[in-house]
Amino acid sequence: MTLASLLSEELIIPEMVATDRWQAIEEIVNRLVEEGQLDIAHRDEAIASLRHREETMSTGIGFGIAIPHASCDALSKVTACFGRSKIGIDFESLDGKPVHFIVLFLVPKDQFQTHLRTLAAIAKFLNDPSVRSELGEAGDAKTILSVFDRKRT
Repeated sequence: MTLASLLSEELIIPEMVATDRWQAIEEIVNRLVEEGQLDIAHRDEAIASLRHREETMSTGIGFGIAIPHASCDALSKVTACFGRSKIGIDFESLDGKPVHFIVLFLVPKDQFQTHLRTLAAIAKFLNDPSVRSELGEAGDAKTILSVFDRKRT
């Protein structure tokens, strides 16, 4: 499974409105609901799971990257959404810097190995400075998706 295979143009937010991590998580989860990736009945459960994970330790890993993630009973497959903020979002990141790239993903409960592999693949992909540069310069969701497709993560 690649990150590119989890995303579509509709699951990419080229310019997020959120200014803090809680707003960012809600904005992205709302997009998952809007696009039929998460049933609205499970929206609050997903947000609560993500919030619980964030309160343990911020998923802002540095270099302008955050990878909020959690398990969710309501899903049968991994679901993801990408958001970008040119101005940056306060995510209480490990390096104290604003986040510009957020990959939020939800994994069905009891898929621990899938959860770890997905997290590792996203972190490795976004660790590449050239990827971050291309994502930052991309003009729209289609161009952002093409970066994921070309780089094959």
